[in-house]
Amino acid sequence: MSEAGGGPGCGFPVPQRAPWSLVAATAALCLVSATSVWTAGAAPMSREEKQKLGNQVLEMFDHAYGNYMEHAYPADELMPLTCRGRVRGQEPSRGDVDDALGKFSLTLIDSLDTLVVLNKTKEFEDAVRKVLRDVNLDNDVVVSVFETNIRVLGGLLGGHSLAIMLKEKGEYMQWYNDELLQMAKQLGYKLLPAFNTTSGLPYPRINLKFGIRKPEARTGTETDTCTACAGTLILEFAALSRFTGATIFEEYARKALDFLWEKRQRSSNLVGVTINIHTGDWVRKDSGVGAGIDSYYEYLLKAYVLLGDDSFLERFNTHYDAIMRYISQPPLLLDVHIHKPMLNARTWMDALLAFFPGLQVLKGDIRPAIETHEMLYQVIKKHNFLPEAFTTDFRVHWAQHPLRPEFAESTYFLYKATGDPYYLEVGKTLIENLNKYARVPCGFAAMKDVRTGSHEDRMDSFFLAEMFKYLYLLFADKEDIIFDIEDYIFTTEAHLLPLWLSTTNQSMSKKNTTSEYTELDDSNFDWTCPNTQILFPNDPLYAQSIREPLKNVVDKSCPRGIIRVREESFRSGAKPPLRARDFMATNPEHLEILKKMGAASSIDAEDGLRFMQEMIELSSQQQKEQQLPPRAVQIVSHPFFGRVVLTAGPAQFGLDLSKHKETRGFVASSKPYNGCSELTNPEAVMGKIALIQRGQCMFAEKARNIQNAGAIGGIVIDDNEGSSSDTAPLFQMAGDGKDTDDIKIPMLFLFSKEGSIILDAIREYEEVEVLLSDKAKDRDPEMENEEQPSSENDSQNQSAEQMTSISQEVDLIDQESLEESSLNSHPESLSPADIDNAASVSPSEQNSNPAENHETTSLDGECTDLDNQLQEQSETEEDSSPNVSWGKKVQPIDSILADWNEDIEAFEMMEKDEL
Repeated sequence: MSEAGGGPGCGFPVPQRAPWSLVAATAALCLVSATSVWTAGAAPMSREEKQKLGNQVLEMFDHAYGNYMEHAYPADELMPLTCRGRVRGQEPSRGDVDDALGKFSLTLIDSLDTLVVLNKTKEFEDAVRKVLRDVNLDNDVVVSVFETNIRVLGGLLGGHSLAIMLKEKGEYMQWYNDELLQMAKQLGYKLLPAFNTTSGLPYPRINLKFGIRKPEARTGTETDTCTACAGTLILEFAALSRFTGATIFEEYARKALDFLWEKRQRSSNLVGVTINIHTGDWVRKDSGVGAGIDSYYEYLLKAYVLLGDDSFLERFNTHYDAIMRYISQPPLLLDVHIHKPMLNARTWMDALLAFFPGLQVLKGDIRPAIETHEMLYQVIKKHNFLPEAFTTDFRVHWAQHPLRPEFAESTYFLYKATGDPYYLEVGKTLIENLNKYARVPCGFAAMKDVRTGSHEDRMDSFFLAEMFKYLYLLFADKEDIIFDIEDYIFTTEAHLLPLWLSTTNQSMSKKNTTSEYTELDDSNFDWTCPNTQILFPNDPLYAQSIREPLKNVVDKSCPRGIIRVREESFRSGAKPPLRARDFMATNPEHLEILKKMGAASSIDAEDGLRFMQEMIELSSQQQKEQQLPPRAVQIVSHPFFGRVVLTAGPAQFGLDLSKHKETRGFVASSKPYNGCSELTNPEAVMGKIALIQRGQCMFAEKARNIQNAGAIGGIVIDDNEGSSSDTAPLFQMAGDGKDTDDIKIPMLFLFSKEGSIILDAIREYEEVEVLLSDKAKDRDPEMENEEQPSSENDSQNQSAEQMTSISQEVDLIDQESLEESSLNSHPESLSPADIDNAASVSPSEQNSNPAENHETTSLDGECTDLDNQLQEQSETEEDSSPNVSWGKKVQPIDSILADWNEDIEAFEMMEKDEL
């Protein structure tokens, strides 16, 4: 995300034509001034331990990169559970997530400059030769303009930047003659037709071979794009222009940025999430610093750093003032409506905002960066990873985690700015969690559900491009890196662009004279390095004092209600607004208040919107509390050793794994396989976990039959071939309408894809042991001793080969009509369709685990015991019936809507976000 050093964002003004050395010098000065305070009062991590952790990062990268090259290359990405490559068109479609894939060896290109940062120069030289030899940019495939820019164009430019640096040093890359730059230029020209709109905003997608609008292109009909998608181009396009002298790229990127600036909401100075590329109308009018907007703000500040254009800094400062005024509610960052910025647009945060503390470091605003980072760290300590979205009382909203690097990025920049060894310990935790929960024989697997620890068969290219780069730099000393990292700026994909580009091939005007800037408090435009006596007032433990109140914000404290209240009204003695949880339909006073909402005044209208938002949240929470969370099936025998975790559906009968100890045992198939009659092989399932196929009788009948045969648990495998938890909502296995208290064993449900992994493992190894639990457990210590990462290379290769043989027969569901949640794509890779899909995902599909959070927060901030609120469901289900959804959509409040005419559009947007 952020610039390598503290940079001008730390406060120093940089002349428009300042040499790159001055930029780097100001960056270093800012960091030294801040760090000098910290090192006086904090015990530093020893050099030996830092080296040990750095070496561990190198080994982890080798594990991920090596498995990609062995099992996936030249495919775009590695599928680490099935040990094969993900090729567009050969795997079932994941919807917009696949728009990053263009059959151009994405992971290899995205990893180029990481190899140099990690001092793997020989591997870098080999990788560049492979790119030049094998990669084709003229494929008939529709790709995301945004993703292709930040990952592929950025990867090629980052590779070129370090290739010429190595060539100048005289040892490596002596044969190199700007070949990567020529590929980048070719790709740049392929992306230019996307800008053929009246606004100058690019289409979100383009066909690499046929461009836009042609019948063969299969694209060019889109009308919307996200703000980040159109506003995250200037660094790569300007660098391409500066490197090649072709000014057209920088001109197009500047025009898009200018248009977004002109379309900001003038009263709030905020921008929306999605915009019509033809008319400039805002389609999504909510605003935040996360999904859909994030890197737009990032690139405004970094464009100033790299290009030396004051107008970009002025724009950033204007937006930043609005962010801190409306969106920042320390330590939270909550989306608001651009036209009514005092009104929260949602009651949850997405994981992509984790980059923002790092950007605040670049800005020089350290205190809120520390606060937000610490809040995020507390969430990570609770769930091991940062969920894709979590509520303001820190419950899981969306449970996936695709190994995002933004939190590691902010950790690195906070350490660079403060020198506080606390952030080294944070980085150590990240390393441990990745190895403990995400590492699999063929790489690192994304988390399907952070609550259960189950995996998803994906390892995105940004994991290698960013995560290992930031973690290694966190623990590296200056002598550990073969070049001066302060001479470069990081793109949003952590690709490195040299700061000397600021004085190369300048042809653009340095000031946008067409824009009027809002007059703001002068204090927001301090261009001097922050005075550390003010930031850290004579107290070396200043950062600790900021973090300390947030230590228990997730687990032990009851957060304040998240709905913003009108402080002015309370100070003047006005009566507090009606809250949804207090509403009683039989109370005449409450009914009278409802009638006034939206009709009497703008304040009443705001109360009405707030009340409806609370009502939706309350109704949604009541739905969630009636549902059981997913469970986990963890394969603990050789060669898995607990590294493969499968998402399983629970049963409404039998042993409750959330209240009792997990069940561990070897698996055995029942006969008959459907388990609908007395088993003919009781000796085979005695003392084991029985595998049963779905269909032909009730779930409870299957459970009784295997229990009578002596099984200690049961796994029902879907008979719908190809079904998968990746694409279908999990459901609870219901009873048979009778008393099921006689069923004492745990029962879990696996879809066909997950079940096939176990069945194939049985065919390969015969003895397969699994763990049934509410959440994946730590690996067996004895197994861990056998599988130490430091001595793992040979055994990993053998395990990978065995895993590959298993994976050959795993069938994946055809999901052309089903799309992943949009946030499963790259941090800023949200098309309008992505964001709408994300907004429409039922929270019930990602409901919180009541077992893991016994205290939850009601809307008015009072803590209630969730166990007292849970209700048992009495619905039954035929075993052969379609999947039962985890939840139902919240019903709209039709009777209230009839009387509320004002601001109806804002309410509908909130309802869309929540449902």
